Amino acid sequence: MTKLMEVKNLRVSFHTYAGEVQAVRDVSFSIDSGEAVAIVGESGCGKTVTSKSIMGLIPTPPGDIKENSSILYKGKDILKFSDKEWQKFRGAEAGMIFQDPMTSLNPTTKVGKQIMENLMVHRHMSRSEALNEAVRMLEVVNIPNSRERVNEYPHQFSGGMRQRIMIAIALACNPRLLIADEPTTALDVTIQAQILELLKDIQKQFDTAVMLITHDLGVVAGMARNIIVMYAGQIIEKGTVDEVFKNARHPYTNSLLNAVPGLNLKSKVQLASIYGTPPDLLAPPAGCAFAGRCKFCMKICREQMPGVTKISSTHEASCWLQHSQAPKINIAEGIRGEQDG
Repeated sequence: MTKLMEVKNLRVSFHTYAGEVQAVRDVSFSIDSGEAVAIVGESGCGKTVTSKSIMGLIPTPPGDIKENSSILYKGKDILKFSDKEWQKFRGAEAGMIFQDPMTSLNPTTKVGKQIMENLMVHRHMSRSEALNEAVRMLEVVNIPNSRERVNEYPHQFSGGMRQRIMIAIALACNPRLLIADEPTTALDVTIQAQILELLKDIQKQFDTAVMLITHDLGVVAGMARNIIVMYAGQIIEKGTVDEVFKNARHPYTNSLLNAVPGLNLKSKVQLASIYGTPPDLLAPPAGCAFAGRCKFCMKICREQMPGVTKISSTHEASCWLQHSQAPKINIAEGIRGEQDG
């Protein structure tokens, strides 16, 4: 696979009345063409800020993308784009599905027209050509009677249908990268599965790279090839789906896995929760950000930031427990009952 996008040393802060919130702190990862990558973590960990940085949607002020941050798309640093280059990039090269389609869609404009706008701007279609393509896109995302429904307004669709319309808008110009920010939020389980299956089909059909943003590891397994786990604005573990699910090396990742209900869960068994709260990013801790919530915390964890330990060519974690001189602890004990290899 060829490398489509590479995020390097991304740091994003927001200047508030209380001080500087360091929302994203030195994040680096890459996405190959046609690959599906999931970024997971709690609310406020920096997932959405990272995705909005890629789309050039960080408001400045109060947002501030720091020097030495770079986002290379096909080898070109998009953070140096002019306004005209950003307009061409958004929609034509990269599309984004936002969390809440009801607030993202224009309630006063027919859904067909909202799809047509992208087509006329980026693909220079006539109005009639764009209308026919909008109908086709509604068919692609499995909306029945698309010829009639293209003339309806967002409020005339269910939540799941509105999310499909958002996908149709994002895909209208056949972008090489599709960012899906919590695409199944507020949908029932059946509709969630349908939306994820649709994204999977679209990825294969159009050879589109998909970046899935979610707090729920349960939706990741069948969708993504690689997982990036974020906490307090940093990447704390990344690897393939098999590596992260079967051999997680960071206590936070294990805690997330433990919070996913399984089919074999016995009745009246309480789901695990993660003790404590994330640190205040107005003044991030000197050491590991998870130290205050980690049952394996050592003195060094509070004093120094852990380095990155390579477990394999595709798997790495930032945790002092992975250091060669650290005590040999099975971080999965009492969580999944597996031996740490």
